[in-house]
Amino acid sequence: MEPWELAAREAIRDVIARYAALVDRGRFDALLELFADDAVLEAGDRPPARGRAAIREFLVGTGERLARATLRPVIRHHVSTVVIDVDGPSAATATSYFLAITERGPDHWGRYRDRFVRDGRWQIGHRTVRIDGRAPSSVFGRD
Repeated sequence: MEPWELAAREAIRDVIARYAALVDRGRFDALLELFADDAVLEAGDRPPARGRAAIREFLVGTGERLARATLRPVIRHHVSTVVIDVDGPSAATATSYFLAITERGPDHWGRYRDRFVRDGRWQIGHRTVRIDGRAPSSVFGRD
């Protein structure tokens, strides 16, 4: 493996970790910098959010749903089993598992499937979120 590929993998791993940390803290403006300008976020059965403004709207709406459903609107995403395939100096894909925990305990879990692009820095070009399961008391119910 070449040094540039190791650097790419570490930068992508950092983006994945920062996404979880920023979304959990509700720091959506900083989080949007992790996405390319024309990025797409697909989550569940909802229509894809295309572009940073639509992604922000989706995230704010999700935060509001969490706030309405809990006494303490705190969520923590734990990301693991990150597999990164670097396709070249400006393109890569990654898959990872996540577990979201709220005040009620484990809430929902699933997978991220990401396409990364690099234009000076690595960013998410397309993220697909798939929910594999939910706790019976999940704050997000059955979307």
